[in-house]
Parts: sequence; C-alpha cells; structure tokens
Amino acid sequence: SHPPLCPTGIKCGGVLSAPSGNFSSPNFPGLYPYETECTWLIVVAEGSSVLLSFSHFELEYHDACAYDYLQVYNGAARDRGNLLGTFCGHSPPPPFSSAWHVMAVVFRSDRHVAKHGFAAAYQKGNREGWWWRSICPSTHSHCLHHLCLLADACGGQLTGLSGEITSPRYPESYPNDAECRWSIGGTSGGGPLTLVFADFQMEGGQGCSFDYVALFDGPTVTAPRLGRYCGSTRPPRTVSSTPHLLIIFKSDFNIGGRGFKAHFYSAGECQEVFTAIKGNFSSPQYPSFYPNNLKCQWSIHLPMGYRVKVFFLDMELEGRSSLTGGCDYDHLSAFDGGTENGSLLGQWCGRESLAPITSRSNQLLLVLHTDRNTAKRGFSIAYVGVVPMNVSCTRTDFHIQIPVQSLAQLERNRIYLGTPSCAARVVGRNFKIHTRFDTCGTESQRRNNTSVIVSTLYIDFSVGDQEDIHQYEVQCEPKRKEASVTLVAGPDPSRLSQAENLVDAQQWEGEAVDAHEIKSQDTSDIIFISICILAGLLMVIAVVGLVLL
Repeated sequence: SHPPLCPTGIKCGGVLSAPSGNFSSPNFPGLYPYETECTWLIVVAEGSSVLLSFSHFELEYHDACAYDYLQVYNGAARDRGNLLGTFCGHSPPPPFSSAWHVMAVVFRSDRHVAKHGFAAAYQKGNREGWWWRSICPSTHSHCLHHLCLLADACGGQLTGLSGEITSPRYPESYPNDAECRWSIGGTSGGGPLTLVFADFQMEGGQGCSFDYVALFDGPTVTAPRLGRYCGSTRPPRTVSSTPHLLIIFKSDFNIGGRGFKAHFYSAGECQEVFTAIKGNFSSPQYPSFYPNNLKCQWSIHLPMGYRVKVFFLDMELEGRSSLTGGCDYDHLSAFDGGTENGSLLGQWCGRESLAPITSRSNQLLLVLHTDRNTAKRGFSIAYVGVVPMNVSCTRTDFHIQIPVQSLAQLERNRIYLGTPSCAARVVGRNFKIHTRFDTCGTESQRRNNTSVIVSTLYIDFSVGDQEDIHQYEVQCEPKRKEASVTLVAGPDPSRLSQAENLVDAQQWEGEAVDAHEIKSQDTSDIIFISICILAGLLMVIAVVGLVLL
C-alpha cells in the first residue's frame, strides 16, 4: 500500500509544485525516524520534465534494499512500471530526468538502524513530445485529481537507452477508452531499438479492432507498421530499423484485461559486434551508472585460429544476493563462442578485480543483465586477439610454430624472430622458426637470479602507412628447457599492462610437434651428454695409466 499524497498532519512528503525546490528525509541531517514512509509528488508545468539530483545520501544498506530505501518513479508511485530505481546504502542515486511533468520519490525506513538520510533538489526542465490521457472526473479535489491522473497517465517521450513501459494500472485491469502513445528514441547517435514483452493480456478479436497495441518503425504513425497485437499471446521480439519506435495502446468502451509490460533497449553501445584484432568497450553510460532493465551483448568474432583474451580494466556491478550468495541481480557473463549456448567462462557481479580470461575458440560473447533496481558504475573492458603458438626450447635452440590459419593474411616474412633475416618458414600447416641462441638477436639475461635467453618475436600486421606490429618476448631457461612467450607491444598497449603473459608455453591446442621433430630438438642435448661421458672415460683411462706407471 502507498500513503495518501495529501494527508493532514503528515511530517514528510507532499506535493511540490514550484518550478524548483529542495526536500530531504525527516530530521535531516540528523538520523531519520524508524518505521517512516514518505511520498513526494513533484509536479511542474505541463510540457516540462523534472530534473532531480541528490547532494547527500546515507541509508541503511542491504543487497536488495529490503530494509530502508528510496525509490524514484517516472510518474506516480502507484505505477510500478515507471520505477526508475530503488536505492540504499551510501552510493547516491544518479541524476534523473523524467519523461513527463510528474515525478514521485518514496522514502521508507524499517524499525531498525537509522542513518542520516538524504537531501535532494529538483527543477523544471524542458521536454517536448510528452503525451498522456486521464479519464478522471473533474469533480475530484485537487489532490485526488492528481492522484487519479497519475493512476491512469500513460505514454511519453522516452529517450533513455533502456526502460520499462506498462499499460495503465498494470497488473490490474486497464481502463476503458484509454489511448497511450510512447515515442521511444531520438537521442543523437542512437541505434535500432529492441522491444520485448514480458506480459501481455488484452481483449482479443478478429483483426484486433477493439483493444490493441500497435508498433511503428519510426516516430509517427506514418512510419511502417511493425505489428498490431491483442489477445493473450505475447507479441514477438521486435527490432526497429531506425533509432525511433512508436508504441500505441488503445482500449474501447468495454471488456478489458491485465494489459502488458514490456522492456525496451537501444542497440549501439548495448549490442555490438567486434571483428578487429583489438578493441575496448564499456557498459552503457560508463563511468556513470548504467540503466536498469538491460540485456546487452558484445560479440567478439576473430579470424579462425585466434583466441580472444579479455582484460577487465574496471568493474562495479550490483553485489551478490545475501540469501544465495550468487549473482542473482545485475551480472556480466562470458560465453565461449558466439551464443549463450556456449560454455560459460565466468559470471561476475559486485566490485571485483578480475584476472583476464581467454576463449577456447575464435569467438567470445559477453552478456550484461541488469534488473530494475540498484545501478552501479558498470565496467570497462579491453580485448586482444591472441595468436596461438607453440614455443619450446632446448639448451641451445628456440623452436616456434604458429598455425598458418591464424595468420592466413600474412606472408612468412612478416613473422620473424629478432631480425627480418630470421623469418618463419612454412612447413605443412604451420609457420615455423628454428634458430640457435647465438643468432636472431637473442641475448642472455639474468632474471630472479636465473640465467635466461631472451629474444623478440615480431608479427607485422601493418597495412600501407599504418604501422601495426605486435611484439612478443620469447624467453627460455636453458637449464630447465622451459619456454614462455609474453606480449610486450601490440594491441592498445596503453590500456593493457606491459608484459601481460598471454600464451603459456605448450598452451596451443593445435597440431602437436611430431615425434621425430622432438628428437631433433634434443640433438644438442645428446651431443652435450656424449661429450661429457667421453671426457669422463678419458679421465678414467688417464688415472688408470698413472697408477700402472
């Protein structure tokens, strides 16, 4: 239940109708009282919007804001379909701009743990294209008339990246003789819009001539119609071809239904496909709070043979559920391959420092889900296409091989160790480099009190005047015959930490080195051992000879 908007004697809440103003929790900046519920209804001039911001915010924290909370509504508090967010804890809500001239703010505290509360300011903003309808009798008092208007108000100009819309009074039966128009989109640089119905129940009929929802691929009814729906079958997922989508809901004089609830979100920064060898992206509106009710997908599709390595530069999502300990609210998931049917590589939420992940194929899908409450800063991600390679060494030689399909667009002289004179050879289906430590720019170094042999592998992706050379440090510890390879310069090195180990020795899942090749690699070891044995025999013979003399 919700408190009345114009009760007598209430110590908080009320109707704020001035062009601008301030309000705060009871007793602010002192502790707010227990078991309190306040509703502020902000009403500015018709045709305007409400701009709301918070200068102070401190409420009792809970993962799901189940104890003390503040809710902001794009319209009336009775219309839960227009809930913009529920907030608690110490992180202030982001600034809000309403889709029409009414906004509601609800504050509630329970019987335990009081904090200092909040302070907020609002002002009238400019807005065009709002549209609403009311069927309330004009005989109501001013306050009740506003309440009735808000109960059945619908439609508006929605310019956010995502949102939720519902029929009037949802999930209760919608009113008769209603007509609502939602014009979605219109932001600069916006992409196509996706609309998904979560619930749908309306009066049916041949041709949907009584009650219906109509969708148009543009801002007006002159745009191509995408569909007209009624009855109890949910409409299919709809994607516009423009950055605009018009939704019209209409009911006749009798027979209603529960109505509908639908989510919309914009493509663009929320639905992207990457084919470049390197790149970076972030959650919508990063580093500001991401929108609620999102399902965003970023698909990375690289040439055959590559692996995708993802670096988490920053991440802050809604935290884990206090009941299950899982990422039940907002979360980011990674799938191996191009669909959510692929193997789950990981799922994350909260604020974490994550190690890089690497796909097992040339495709990786990242999916962000956000619910209707508690937005956070989001995430920033960089990725790089990792060239799968097999690096091994003996006491005297480096052996490197890379599948040709990974670098099919390159000539062999674009792949070299140390200097261009040490270019790869094509052997079967692999680029191969086999070189001794005293050639190809190798040098001996001492690292962590261990002697190692180091060289640089160059892979030249340059096109025309645009230089793009990836450099991998190849390292061998001769005593252990252990090799490793590390990316030291390449895709966006300013975003990736230097010397990030991308490929471990023997990690490549392609062709194994042939047995006879392994034998040839260890020839130097066999010669070395043979010399040692021969020297030992000569020493024994010399000692025996001296004794006999």
